[in-house]
Amino acid sequence: MNESNAEPDQSAAEPIAAVPPEEPSGRSAREPAPINWRLPLMLVLLAATAVVAWQWYDTRVRLDTIREELAQRLRAGDNLASESRALAKQALESAREAQGKLSVLENKIAESQSQQLALEALYQELSRSHDEWALAEIEQMLTVASQQLQLAGNVQAALLALRTAEGRLARSDRPQFIPLRRVLNRDIERLKAAPHLDVTGMALRLDQLIAGVDAMPLHFDERTLTAPRAGGAPGTSGVWARVLAEVWGEMKQLVRIRRMDQPDMALLSPTQSYFLRQNLQLRLLDARLALLVRDPARYRSDLDTARTWIMRYFDVRAKTTAAALASLQQLEASSINVELPSIDDSLAAVRNVKVSREKAAR
Repeated sequence: MNESNAEPDQSAAEPIAAVPPEEPSGRSAREPAPINWRLPLMLVLLAATAVVAWQWYDTRVRLDTIREELAQRLRAGDNLASESRALAKQALESAREAQGKLSVLENKIAESQSQQLALEALYQELSRSHDEWALAEIEQMLTVASQQLQLAGNVQAALLALRTAEGRLARSDRPQFIPLRRVLNRDIERLKAAPHLDVTGMALRLDQLIAGVDAMPLHFDERTLTAPRAGGAPGTSGVWARVLAEVWGEMKQLVRIRRMDQPDMALLSPTQSYFLRQNLQLRLLDARLALLVRDPARYRSDLDTARTWIMRYFDVRAKTTAAALASLQQLEASSINVELPSIDDSLAAVRNVKVSREKAAR
C-alpha cells in the first residue's frame, strides 16, 4: 500500500525534475535561483515508506512466529487435552472399578456386621442359658443340702454344696452374681461356726450295733449238746465199743447240769430269744431314726431300753456284749440337741435371682 503511493510520487517527481524552472520575466540574472524543496520531501517520504515497510515486514514476521508458536502450543494443548481425556477416562474407569469394589466391601462389611450381631445374640442366648442352667443346678444342690441339714444335721454336706455353688458363680465372673455370692459366703461362715455333730458316725455305730445283735450270746441258750462218740480201742471189738459209746451218750443226755450265777436271770425259749433279738434291733433302728429327725427324748429312751435289755438277757461277760454296751454308753453321752443354722437365705437368694432373670428375659 505504501509502495503504490510511492510510485506516483516518483513519476510525478520526474517531470518536475526534468522541466527546468521558468524564470520569471521580470527577474534579473543576478538574482539567485529559488530552492527546490521537493527532493528532500521525496526522500523523507521514501524513508518513511521504508520504515513503514520494514515495520510491516517485521510485524508480519513476528505474527508468523506468533502464529507458529500459537499453533505449536495449540497442538501441544490438543495433545495434553487428548492425554487428559485418556487419563480422565482411565481415572473414571478406575473410579468405577473402585466403586464396584467399594460396594462389594460394603456388602461384605454389612454381612459381617449382621453375622457379628447374630453371633453376639447367640452368645448372649447361650450365656443366658448357661447361667440359667447353672442357677437351676445350684438351686437343686442347695435344696438337697438344706434337706440333709434339717433332717440329718449333715453340716459337711451343706458346706460342700455352698462352696461348690460359690465356686461356680466365681468362675462365671458375673457382676450380677456378687450379692448372691455374699449370701452364700455368709451362710458358709455360719455353718463353719456351728457346733459339730457327727450324725453320720453315730448312725454308722447304731448300724454296727444292729448288725451285731445276732452275735451276742444270751445268759441261757437252749442248745443241743452232742456227746462225742469214742472210737474203739485197739485190740477190742469195734462193734461192742460203738454200742457202749452210744449207750453212754444217751444216758448223759437224760441229766443236764447248768450253772446259774444270777437268781433272777430270764430263761427264754428259742422262739422268745428270736423275738428278743428282733425287738432289740427295732429299738436300735428307732433310735437311729430319732437321731436323724433330731428327737433327743425318743433317742435317749430307745438307747436306754436297748441297754436294759442287753444287761438283762445277754451275757455281759462276752466281748461282743461288752463292746455293744460301751458303744451304747458313748451314744447316750452324745447330745443331739444342737441348733444348726439353716441355708434358707442362700436358697431364697438363688430363687430371687432366677425370678429376676426370667422377668428381664420377658
